Amino acid sequence: MKKKLLELCLSPDLGGLELYMVRAAKALVDDFDVISVINTDGKLQQYYENTDHRYEEVAKKSNLFMFGAAKKIAKIIDDNAIDIVHLHWTKDIPVTVMAKLLSKKRPKLAQTRNMTMTRFKDDFYHRFLYRNIDLMLPVTHQVADQIARFIPETIRPKVEVLYMGSDKPEILNSEAMQAYKDELDIETDEFVIGMVGRIEEAKGQYLLIEAAEELKAEGAAVKVMIVGHAMEASYQEHLQKMIVDKGLEDEIVFLGFTKNPHRFMQACDAVVLATPCETFGLVVIEAMQVGTAVVATNQCGPLEIIEDKRSGLLFENASSRDLADKIKMLYDDRNFCRTLAENGKVSALERFSNEQQFQKLSKILQNL
Repeated sequence: MKKKLLELCLSPDLGGLELYMVRAAKALVDDFDVISVINTDGKLQQYYENTDHRYEEVAKKSNLFMFGAAKKIAKIIDDNAIDIVHLHWTKDIPVTVMAKLLSKKRPKLAQTRNMTMTRFKDDFYHRFLYRNIDLMLPVTHQVADQIARFIPETIRPKVEVLYMGSDKPEILNSEAMQAYKDELDIETDEFVIGMVGRIEEAKGQYLLIEAAEELKAEGAAVKVMIVGHAMEASYQEHLQKMIVDKGLEDEIVFLGFTKNPHRFMQACDAVVLATPCETFGLVVIEAMQVGTAVVATNQCGPLEIIEDKRSGLLFENASSRDLADKIKMLYDDRNFCRTLAENGKVSALERFSNEQQFQKLSKILQNL
């Protein structure tokens, strides 16, 4: 008889963390009886509507008023006889622990840890929370080291590193790729730099804009295309003002959100990740899988994904000058760019396939 699994993510946003939860829920249905719980005011409904995958919606705006959400989740746990709750968003820990304690079933709790940990969790409140978590799955060894450093051993859950995987992408043939490039108004001789992620300051879009200014001054004909949902309209307006002030209106384009980033990445010569400290860097893996060169900050997650100058390039954290230099290396030497892309593709397919990582996740949860 299958164990019953609740996949939980009440984040109102839409990014790698949230989409990983959806992929996990859908990948584990062969091994578990799965139901998902998502935020009524979130953006994940579109991935469940008109599918056979079961889900419930719960309203939760903050942890200050979480009792109602916890009570509803506890009812879902008991009505479905849930054995394991797998949560993904760190801010969901309090409401999930409360739901566990309110339920009759008292399921095991497993958390995929997508965020860095920067301070000690030795106060009464955190001791209470972590005593009620059974398993933590940090997405990198760096995060695992932080858990060991900041959560006292006496309350620390079991810890097992599990990298994220990425869906096997559909590779466009030359005809389909040309049609897509025409749709994006990409000229045949343009060198395209892509960026994929939420439009917010923490993702570093401004660094790429500054780097584009440097590249233009050096005579490099680079086109920058930025994909993502704007978290705050004011920040995107700030970026667009930067573009106008720097005279880059012809070089930089915002494309908005896309449900198929793999297709966009194939249209790029290189994809940039400029987040100062991305915990993992799923975007990097997705770009590598489709055979596109990657340039990422030399901090945190990308260090466990990219072998510098072999499967991608690492640039000095927060330095638009060094980012411009790394892009210029690819622009000036297209053979080097293609070699990095080919090596990156091999590495990503060997180490970070969804199938491989979800098989590991299934075994870990089965043994919980």
